[in-house]
Amino acid sequence: MSDHFADDELALLREHGIVLFAGRVIFDAQAPMPAEQIAAVQAVCAGPLPPELVGLWQRTAGGRIDYDLHLRMNGSEEAVNWSELFWNGSDGEHDLQGWIAHEQERARDSAAARGEPWDGLLTALPFGGFESTHRIYAVVERGPDYGHILAWKQGLPETWAYAMHEDGLTTIAHDLPAAFAMLRLDEDPLEPAGDYFTGQALLEYLDERHQDHGLALELVDKVVAFYRRATVDWRTPLAAGTLDRDGALSRIALRHAVATDDATLVERLAAAGVSFDGPLLGSATATDLALSHGAHHAAAALARAGAPVSPDALDGIDSAVSPELVTLLLERGAQPSVTAMAECVACGAPAAARVIGDAYQRSHDDLAAAFEKTRQDMLADLERSLAEVRTGEVSHYLGPEGLAERVDHLQSFQL
Repeated sequence: MSDHFADDELALLREHGIVLFAGRVIFDAQAPMPAEQIAAVQAVCAGPLPPELVGLWQRTAGGRIDYDLHLRMNGSEEAVNWSELFWNGSDGEHDLQGWIAHEQERARDSAAARGEPWDGLLTALPFGGFESTHRIYAVVERGPDYGHILAWKQGLPETWAYAMHEDGLTTIAHDLPAAFAMLRLDEDPLEPAGDYFTGQALLEYLDERHQDHGLALELVDKVVAFYRRATVDWRTPLAAGTLDRDGALSRIALRHAVATDDATLVERLAAAGVSFDGPLLGSATATDLALSHGAHHAAAALARAGAPVSPDALDGIDSAVSPELVTLLLERGAQPSVTAMAECVACGAPAAARVIGDAYQRSHDDLAAAFEKTRQDMLADLERSLAEVRTGEVSHYLGPEGLAERVDHLQSFQL
């Protein structure tokens, strides 16, 4: 780090809860872990603690990180939330000893279910993640996987479209520094593609340290510049015509095109030979993701470029879509359904709903009855959500006005 920060700068950053490790920024960093606490963790492990993890703890017992991490799990392209480094004595679900106790209980129960004794030692040590849904482990048993860093992600209920519905586990890297190197910034945090973005938490933390605790602005800027070195560059290989050789980088570029609803970029990616096959986020293809995010220009460009269109692509519509786009998607393989019709009606796209209805009638003779049942079911769900939101005790991404608008659209539509 000496080529970026002087020793006195690193010491000052340490006072403000900022630690640099393996080329990445840790903030809200805790004091180093005492030797006796490290020894206590070692005592519950089947093998030696990886030296890199010990080195991390000797600099900070834990804290927060703010990067992107995408991994292949269960055949899906999963975003893994590794925003916490657990530490002893923290509140709630950041507690290192709490997670160790959790793993011990699971290992004990698993051994009992198999009718086998358990030696009380862990083979994989949890040391980071996010709340109870994402966890990061270090393999702590001798063997070919010793020191490997693993990611676990909890599966979500079937009602979550494109989500992974079974728990997933995969290897991030062969050791901790290599795992930290996998932490990237898909977007420049100073030029975000949306209102909520990776880097927001760190930038807010630095601003608070400057405004309320006197951290010099020059040093803040230096940390931000160091942090931004993790920003991936897909534009240079795109311009050079080599982007198609890097699948991970191509997916980042494609997610950017969807996030910004950039049809021109989609066309450039297609011309560069970038593959649009396979999952882009979760199990969603590029076209699925574009439709669910309301990126209709990108969706049309993807369909025209030959990107796969799922049979149920129209069922994921969540914003007013044009009849022209619906026609294009139907031509490319989307199947008409009364669910898609109702979604279009609710979103204020009755013309698109009628295009779907016309296509549905070509192979079904129950349009009126099937649509009415689907409309009533959707109305009941929306009205229930609206009543709950109006109590002030729950929230909904549409808000009371958006929910009320969708209810009105469904009630006033005439088939």
